[in-house]
Amino acid sequence: MGLSEALDATRVEETRRAARALLRRPLLRAAGPDADEFTLVRKHIGDLRAWFDRNTGWRLVVDSEVARLVKVAADTGDHTYPARDVRTRMPFGRRRYVLTCLALAALERADAQVTLGRLAEQVVLAAADPDLAGAGVVFTLDNREERGDLVAVVRLLLDLGVLSRVAGDEESFVKDGGDVLYDVERRVLATLLATPRGPSTVDDREFEARLAAVTRELEPTTDDLRNRMLRHRLTRALLDAPVLGYDELDDAELAYLTSQRAAITARITELTGLVAEVRAEGIAMVDPHDDLTDVRMPDSGTDGHVTLLVAEFLAARDGEPVGEAELHAQVRSFADQHRSYWRNAAKEPGAEIELTAHALTRLEALRLIRREGGSIAGRPALARYAVTEPVIRESKGPDS
Repeated sequence: MGLSEALDATRVEETRRAARALLRRPLLRAAGPDADEFTLVRKHIGDLRAWFDRNTGWRLVVDSEVARLVKVAADTGDHTYPARDVRTRMPFGRRRYVLTCLALAALERADAQVTLGRLAEQVVLAAADPDLAGAGVVFTLDNREERGDLVAVVRLLLDLGVLSRVAGDEESFVKDGGDVLYDVERRVLATLLATPRGPSTVDDREFEARLAAVTRELEPTTDDLRNRMLRHRLTRALLDAPVLGYDELDDAELAYLTSQRAAITARITELTGLVAEVRAEGIAMVDPHDDLTDVRMPDSGTDGHVTLLVAEFLAARDGEPVGEAELHAQVRSFADQHRSYWRNAAKEPGAEIELTAHALTRLEALRLIRREGGSIAGRPALARYAVTEPVIRESKGPDS
């Protein structure tokens, strides 16, 4: 290989590493654990910005401190990837989401440094708004649970890089009212909003209307613009979703994907290294390196084993809906069969409810099941987890 070819290969590999870093973590900081990936993004910003702009419509914002891929969600109704507590991995509830927004608003007006106590005061004042009270949001910081909710929000902001801890410990705030001092990273804070329109410019009162307004993109007026929007939607979905089912697409999207599937998937593979698995029911972009997902299947441990067994059970039903009560009974049966391998708490009476809920949450996030009311049905991609009897073919010998 000549020098020119070697340099080209290096550039392609570095660009791929930078793209994967942005997809794995859309906000990278120059300081800290993301420093190497940030350097690669800055080095190849031209190629990366051009690719994301053409294929997804996502903006790439880079300065001396932050690299931010401003993604637009392929589906704003997808609830399967919530914000999570950095320590416990428990999903955020409604109050924590509200507190996150209030904390960010308070930090926008804060000085260069802020204490957790001062931030808490500002959030309590904002939470007293009559509209929030009318919506059933109560936050007075009068008990340990509410302090724990605020600390979970602060830990998320620390993880994102919006705050940097200077002194103190959040646990002391939860237990006995101790305080913590933070630097406010304004460049990171300024990049967080990822909507085409600012929420403060929207007058609608209903949540769904407001969400639609802040995420609405300009309607295309020409065939070229319509095709570009279709390319953006489909590429976003293939990058964000574990599986893109054809039954999720409208007629225009399906027609465009049918004609442009090879080109779209080839471009994604070239940039990211993801490999297209194309089936009659849809497409999955499979990651050979297995580091671009936060939900793995299969996984280790009791929860991973339960999820795999539930997937196998549902796959055998060939799309026929199953009630949660039947699944609970099935998981109880699995506990009896595998009790020597599962953790002790999983064998206790009633543990099947939590185990089943965890398994269904993971399968739904992976687009392998569909939940409607109290029934669950496998989607076509779940068939890969079906177990069938082996077929032994008789050898006919070399001369037959």
